[in-house]
Amino acid sequence: MTSCAEGGAVGDCRGERPLRRDAERNRQRILRAAAEVFTQRGLDATLDDVARQAGVGVGTVYRRFPDKETLVGELFQDRIDAMVAVAEQACAAPDPWQALVSYLEYATASMAGDLGLRQLMMFATYGRDRVAYAREQMRPVVSKLVERAQATGALRADFSATDVPLIAFMLASAGEYAGPVQPDIWQRYLGLVIDGMRASRDGVSELPVPALSPEEIEESMRAHGQRSSARR
Repeated sequence: MTSCAEGGAVGDCRGERPLRRDAERNRQRILRAAAEVFTQRGLDATLDDVARQAGVGVGTVYRRFPDKETLVGELFQDRIDAMVAVAEQACAAPDPWQALVSYLEYATASMAGDLGLRQLMMFATYGRDRVAYAREQMRPVVSKLVERAQATGALRADFSATDVPLIAFMLASAGEYAGPVQPDIWQRYLGLVIDGMRASRDGVSELPVPALSPEEIEESMRAHGQRSSARR
């Protein structure tokens, strides 16, 4: 077959580029549909669900993304990167206490408004490599946020960096529970949690159980992921 560079027919040469543009348009349409589906319904949604939302055949989805793992990973990469970037920026803020509070608020708001992201970050059912990488990037940064706030005397000494993701997940889950009537209810409980984090309260009591270690968090997520897979 004669190529365009070798003087092929004009119609043949014109036919290649629109096909590529159509393929890219389909890809972007699928990603937008997947964002809507996974944000609202979580990662239990199927590629059939994504195809219906995008208005394309499921075969088109599979041509662009061979499996759901690939689609989820590409879709959430930017969101995971943003969480890491915000944590890094918070470490440079002049007020260590406010930096920690602001990051906790950001992390909670991100997960409260995005069921798929919450499941991805806490359960790692999909996108395991990306999520593991994100946690490796965030762990020292969040630890630094906590240590800076404790060094000023503003944050109670028994607060742990591993408390941050669990608090964000807990508050985001409250927002999901009250979603039909008051989806922003997590902000109320964030205020209560923040007051409990302060070191300067009168009559501060010791916490009844220790914080989870990073290894225990990983084990908890693996166990939850296995239970979720068994239910499906």
